[in-house]
Amino acid sequence: QVKELVLDNCRSDDGKIVGLSSDFENLEFLSMININLLSVSNLPKLNKLRKLELSDNRISGGLEVLAERTPNLTHLNLSGNKIKDINTLEPLKKLPNLHSLDLFNCEVTMLINYRESVFTLLPQLTYLDGFDADDQEAPDSDPEADGEGLEDEYENGEEDDDDEEDDLDEEVIDDEEDEDDDLEGEEEEDGVDDEEEDEEEDGEDDEEDEADDDLPRGEKRKRNLEDEGEEDPEEEEDDEDD
Repeated sequence: QVKELVLDNCRSDDGKIVGLSSDFENLEFLSMININLLSVSNLPKLNKLRKLELSDNRISGGLEVLAERTPNLTHLNLSGNKIKDINTLEPLKKLPNLHSLDLFNCEVTMLINYRESVFTLLPQLTYLDGFDADDQEAPDSDPEADGEGLEDEYENGEEDDDDEEDDLDEEVIDDEEDEDDDLEGEEEEDGVDDEEEDEEEDGEDDEEDEADDDLPRGEKRKRNLEDEGEEDPEEEEDDEDD
């Protein structure tokens, strides 16, 4: 049931693949980067394999095995191998579905008219070293692989965070203004209430004073004494006479 297998940096045994057999018949992706591989002659039959990564090995030829063992291959990466001549690539003509081939850091790329020669030799190819015959770059099937997608998300995330912070700042300012308005309103109300209370108390005192002024002097004095809790001396004298 295994569809993807990565054996990168696992050293091969004398340039041969160990452990990889036809039991992996459902493989669609196989990566064997930098395993000191000398050839693909020991590759098992993998009819469903679509993408094969063989970069940074020591392969110099024998590519006819690929047409026999991986007939449905669509992507082949041979970058960093020992391929020197265009003719070494001729067996790849038998891979009708192959539309992407990478040969970076191979000596063959230094040849004059290298790109034109490869596209002529392999007409089924769409992309060579990441570009088509018109030098148009191949679309990236995994935008996160080169970090572009992550950078966009990070930038958008920062913008969103900035917007959220601005909104929060505005809300805090509005809340503070509302609190200040409420406090000012309460102070004004308290001031009005205090003034009204003072006026009412002053009014009561004035009324009492006016009432006292209307009384005869004797009655006024008597009332004052009663308020102070004292008795009238005249009444005391009358009591003594009795």
